[in-house]
Amino acid sequence: MEVALVSDSHVPSRAHEVPPSFRERIEVADRVVHAGDFDSKSALSDFRHMASDLTAVAGNMDPQVGLPERATAELGGVTFVVTHGTGSPRGYEDRVAAAVLAEADADAVGVAGHTHEVLDTVHEGVRLLNPGSVTGAAPAERATMMTATVADGALDVTLHEL
Repeated sequence: MEVALVSDSHVPSRAHEVPPSFRERIEVADRVVHAGDFDSKSALSDFRHMASDLTAVAGNMDPQVGLPERATAELGGVTFVVTHGTGSPRGYEDRVAAAVLAEADADAVGVAGHTHEVLDTVHEGVRLLNPGSVTGAAPAERATMMTATVADGALDVTLHEL
């Protein structure tokens, strides 16, 4: 199973659209996980149109889009806990790991955004992934996303950047 991991699209306040090569990756993925900050109902609608299956949460810029603060998805034997990671950069990894552990055990993978900075680390025994900003919205220096291949509980993550 191929999973597209994206966050912080910020359309239209900081970016006009998702780059075409990233749209293609999103459209062919079996599942898309978006960690918030769509920035508008139209951006959320666009992702729902692109994705064959979408798991998404609200970011701090998404008060009106009607998404939950956390979502959990079991994909290919891997549990993904998705949250935005809102708040100060200080303590970010602690907050995201705590959110994951509130929903699942330490074998789960946390997917979060908010910082616009790519992250793939293990914190407090929990693997944390931040795909950065799919549009390269400031303060990101470039557009980034991740894809994850999941099967039988195994996870292989690839970073894509423009």
